Amino acid sequence: MANLTERLNQIYDIITTEDFLKCRGLGNEIAFYIFDYLPEEELKVRDHIDFMLKRIKSQTDFKVADINLFEFVVEHLKSRNIFDKSCEVEVQKGVEQLAKAVRAPLKPENLVKLFQEKVRPEEYDLTVVRGIGNAWPLARAHSLLNNLQPVMKSRPLVLFYPGAYDGRSFKLFGKLKSNPYYRAFRLVP
Repeated sequence: MANLTERLNQIYDIITTEDFLKCRGLGNEIAFYIFDYLPEEELKVRDHIDFMLKRIKSQTDFKVADINLFEFVVEHLKSRNIFDKSCEVEVQKGVEQLAKAVRAPLKPENLVKLFQEKVRPEEYDLTVVRGIGNAWPLARAHSLLNNLQPVMKSRPLVLFYPGAYDGRSFKLFGKLKSNPYYRAFRLVP
């Protein structure tokens, strides 16, 4: 993998092209892109995303939906009045029991409906999704992307992923079991 700083510095030039935003050259593939990185580089990636989004806002006229998946999940749990109880379950019984306790409200199909309401893909030129590592195991990238395919239509989505993506599967944190997902492109090799 190339140097992270070099890879991060390529993102802006890629995602601000008309070909990227119009999903040209994909051969009818879904415009999902993954920027994978080593989990220990999370803070550097976060800072760069913030910098890049400010740059886009000041230098372009296109609209970017910025979704932090962890914050999105927390907002949803709060809206259902189960956030505090979920925190108690995690403290008392651990994260595995928490994941079981919130499985129904956080089903990928439910999250996608909320995602569609919040993002309204037709109103944005690009969607950026981050916070994947923080949201695990409550929400998972491969499940979310599988369910977002019909929602995003021809709008590009960039997912920042703390782990490895080889074009066929995700491996969160570079350690967890590989989850197959082959419908996305690596944004910067």
